[in-house]
Amino acid sequence: MKEVQLLTEHYSKPEYRTLKGYQQWGGYETLKKALKMPPQQIIDEVKNSGLRGRGGAGFPTGMKWGFLPKNGEPRFLLCNGDEGEPGTFKDRIIFEQAPHQLIEGMIISGFAIGSKKGYIYIRGEYKKPAAIIEAALGEAYEVGLLGKNILGTGIDFDLDVYWGAGAYICGEETGMISSLEGDKGQPKLKPPFPAVQGYLKKPTIVNNVETLAAVVPIIRDGATAYRQFGTEKSPGTKLFSLSGNVNKPGNYEVSLGTPLKDLIYDFGGGIKGDRQLKAVIPGGSSAPVLTADEVLKANLDYESLAGLGTMLGSGAVIVIDDSQCMVDLLGVLTHFYSHESCGQCTPCREGTGWLNKIVHSILEGRGRLQDIELLEKVAHQMKGKTICALSDAAALPVISFITKFRDEFEFYVREGRSKVKGISHAKMHH
Repeated sequence: MKEVQLLTEHYSKPEYRTLKGYQQWGGYETLKKALKMPPQQIIDEVKNSGLRGRGGAGFPTGMKWGFLPKNGEPRFLLCNGDEGEPGTFKDRIIFEQAPHQLIEGMIISGFAIGSKKGYIYIRGEYKKPAAIIEAALGEAYEVGLLGKNILGTGIDFDLDVYWGAGAYICGEETGMISSLEGDKGQPKLKPPFPAVQGYLKKPTIVNNVETLAAVVPIIRDGATAYRQFGTEKSPGTKLFSLSGNVNKPGNYEVSLGTPLKDLIYDFGGGIKGDRQLKAVIPGGSSAPVLTADEVLKANLDYESLAGLGTMLGSGAVIVIDDSQCMVDLLGVLTHFYSHESCGQCTPCREGTGWLNKIVHSILEGRGRLQDIELLEKVAHQMKGKTICALSDAAALPVISFITKFRDEFEFYVREGRSKVKGISHAKMHH
């Protein structure tokens, strides 16, 4: 198995992050081509490519652009670089290794949707990536690739970087818009959807870093060429962040539809210390967990993973081996979601707290068997009842961990210790 390198072809070259290096490898040539195309033709090309949102939801990008009202209102293009989903670190390498690819994708996209102003919203913890993207913006302005009358075409487009302050909730598009407007980073009720009424109540498109970067090869080579990769319903390539108990963690660009086991065993070099695979979280911490048997049936595309009751999400693949305790791991996740809930909706504010308290009471040896059912009950009551998906994101791991690894939870309650970690290393191999 070989890695596909459509987006990441030149990421290993340090000079690719500079304007000169980027141009040496064909950078901004696609922009020159795009600015000569009618905007609708760019939108159609993106539609035909089948590109889907790479931030987690997987919504068709061209279709999203098509929701913008056909009026003269000023509109905004927002790049969501808040990348806060545990396990996800793919947008970071685009910021760090190919900032101009993102900028070029944004100028093309801005031109296509008739926007003169874009913002890159970047998570507060990304100090180094933010410095690199800011330097790249400076270079682009200097040579007239941004600002007024880009390359003498009469087209204007301005770009700014906006820093978050370390809130996971600001990765939700309406929460991000609230933050950008200077308010608390709290999600807003939809409708109105951002495309109709978003930033400053104006029509707004929010796309992920990887989605906007992918616009460049799509416009450069055409939709048909892009569709050579991936599957019919999940076209193209995708960056996957591989972490956990693997020999070679990191970001890998693969064709959508690639078997999940190939990512783990071919790209990732298999499980550390030749241990047994136990489970995989396939799409970031909010995606329901897969057992080792399910992993063998799973392909890395939206449909295959949905068919297994989980999701591709942001493409964060977290590998779990047989030395890990599922109760422990669930404790980490419930703590995260209870800490990151914005508190706006009661089922989420209260529910995430209760999930965390109950899992931790089991971990502290105070659990009762009925707590396992209580966890499931609370989680089911949190689903589909809130403004944004954080409540569901907290509930789904709880339900899937308990459903698939119930024996570990029951053992922990009965014995007051982990089924896995309380056994000596030697015994585990027999």
